[in-house]
Amino acid sequence: MKVFISSRNSDKIREIKALIEHLNIKVVTPYDYDDLPEVEEDRDSLLGNALKKARILADVVGLPTIADDTGIFIDSLYGEPGIYSSRYAGVSCSYSENRDKVLSSMKGKANRSARFITVAVFYVTGLEPLVAEGIVEGEITETERGDKGFGYDSIFQVKGKKKTYAEMDDEEKNIFSHRGIALRKLVDKINATFKAER
Repeated sequence: MKVFISSRNSDKIREIKALIEHLNIKVVTPYDYDDLPEVEEDRDSLLGNALKKARILADVVGLPTIADDTGIFIDSLYGEPGIYSSRYAGVSCSYSENRDKVLSSMKGKANRSARFITVAVFYVTGLEPLVAEGIVEGEITETERGDKGFGYDSIFQVKGKKKTYAEMDDEEKNIFSHRGIALRKLVDKINATFKAER
């Protein structure tokens, strides 16, 4: 079975592949195509963005499609950066620029609670989409810690752990990650749905 992963983020693709590699699935990505359309993430929710990407790209490539959208929501910043997490410091900003903006905005704030949320969607053209959500509570650290991962991983300490995501190896991160939780739920829904239809 071929499944299209809608993301163009190579770090995210690698993480998703690791999470579903035990399944009998051949992963196809935008890098396997020459001229796929760019899908603008202009909806007002993670679910809206994930559904938009899944539907548009599934129709184009003609394959079952997994799409997700992820945000980090920081209480002291009134939920920012939220749905704008990937471009918090600007449209073409780097991971480090996003982290720098968060750390700068959090200076002097006692409440450092935050949560990562991923909404993952499995979409087959003509069928109802399957949706799953993963939420991980934690806090924003005072400084960057760790050299693994990507995005905000080095400034997010998972609740109940003494580590940021960037201090965890891939196997440990996948256990505790918001994306891992969402994708495991999604895979369970896929298995249950298509088993029921057989």
